[in-house]
Amino acid sequence: MRIWVAAAHDAAHRNGGWAFVRANGEVSGRAGGDRRTTRARMALAGLAAALDGVPAGEALAVVAPRADAIVLHALLKPPIDPPADDLDLRGVLAKALAGRAWTLAVGDPDGATPAAFAAAWAGQAAEKARTGGAFSAAIPKTNLAKAKGL
Repeated sequence: MRIWVAAAHDAAHRNGGWAFVRANGEVSGRAGGDRRTTRARMALAGLAAALDGVPAGEALAVVAPRADAIVLHALLKPPIDPPADDLDLRGVLAKALAGRAWTLAVGDPDGATPAAFAAAWAGQAAEKARTGGAFSAAIPKTNLAKAKGL
């Protein structure tokens, strides 16, 4: 299964968003956001949302923009000094990823790619969270059908 995940963060207003696109035969995606958050938390929340409902044992190929891939890399190869922030999400992800084969790659958020599509939706989600608070919603299938490279 391929997963493209991206986060966005507005430091001035402290709102953020995340989005993912998942492809394994069928294409699906979600976007969400929150107020008073960080980009790292949004990257973790995006991956957690992407893993929801994925069968145990399913191999994963995760692609994220560089800033988000750096955050997610700590899940793939834990650092000597583990991060002390967002322990709730890190715990959920540790369980979801335990015993699962997965890879992480840096995707280009500027080209016509699924990574760029996810990054654009993450930006929209951050803006929606700024005005409306925490939310999560499916990305419409008609929009997913327009994503390049799926």
